[in-house]
Amino acid sequence: MSLAARAPAKINLSLHVLGRRPDGYHELESLVAFAGASDLLTLTPGKNLSLQVGGPTAGHAGPDDDNLVTRAARALMSRKSGLRTGAFHLTKRLPVAGGVGGGSSDAGAALRLLAQHNGLSLTDSDLVDAARQTGSDVPVCVEARARMMCGAGETLGPLLALPPLFAVLVNPGVAVETRRVFAELGLCPGEDLARRAHTPINDGLSTRDLLHRLQETRNDLEAPARRVAPVISDVVDALAGTGDCLLARMSGSGATCFGLFATCHQAARAAAHLRVRHPNWWIKPTALR
Repeated sequence: MSLAARAPAKINLSLHVLGRRPDGYHELESLVAFAGASDLLTLTPGKNLSLQVGGPTAGHAGPDDDNLVTRAARALMSRKSGLRTGAFHLTKRLPVAGGVGGGSSDAGAALRLLAQHNGLSLTDSDLVDAARQTGSDVPVCVEARARMMCGAGETLGPLLALPPLFAVLVNPGVAVETRRVFAELGLCPGEDLARRAHTPINDGLSTRDLLHRLQETRNDLEAPARRVAPVISDVVDALAGTGDCLLARMSGSGATCFGLFATCHQAARAAAHLRVRHPNWWIKPTALR
């Protein structure tokens, strides 16, 4: 029988850039949460590894043989002799190159399905290494639960039980290349920005307390991303202008932005308001966890 898993949108509620390491990677601190909006991945067990991609945003996902799903599967196969695989089918719904970790979340879902199919723990050392090899954002997407992500993505904090967070995700239909945004940031290898540590985020916070702490954080990639894609400013302003929005910010390296709201009804009303004014934007009310 086929196995199925959601690949939820990864939302960087904060994203602090602390500097750039001598190896060229940027040193980050980010509070990551995951949305109800998602891609869908299925695995039909079989002798050979394969992938088919369909869905509304499939045309922008790149060649199937270089998709992060197959790259993650091959990375795990190289570490686990006799790993059972099969035919993956990916339904793409999330914006591609949109700052919501769509490809990384697809890879995380692939590793979850292979773990289920082979009786592996999600903390299996080979699986963790395969996630790291596949991409910087893939390790946090394996369990797809809220937590702090640090370093270049390889260091994960404990899972966090966040209070309810209701959000509207908006992408203006513009793909933003992550490398270009980091290049626009302009840090040299070995450069340390000496910024203060991220505001602590822990279990047991109320929604009000969490929002207050988020106000003390930022996304350091938002300013360079706005220079690369000025429409991001329009999206953030549109979210902030809905009236009930408590915080409007860009996710990841853009161009997807999010607005946080006190209730699901306010989020749904804001999404409906934005759809009327911007019918060509991708707009999703959702809950984050």
